[in-house]
Amino acid sequence: MTEFLFATGVMVLAAAGLGLGLVLRGRPPQASCGAMACATGGACDGCPRRRRESQGDAAQ
Repeated sequence: MTEFLFATGVMVLAAAGLGLGLVLRGRPPQASCGAMACATGGACDGCPRRRRESQGDAAQ
């Protein structure tokens, strides 16, 4: 029973920490769009970050 309470307490603290980070940041979390697919120049046409970078390059 003690192990169950300990595990539950750890999970509650982790969830509270994530929630607190979201509240203090003041904006919604950003999606990764496949993380490494975008970072290494892979095909990621739907990624908002990729679209912003492309628009910035076209303006220069």
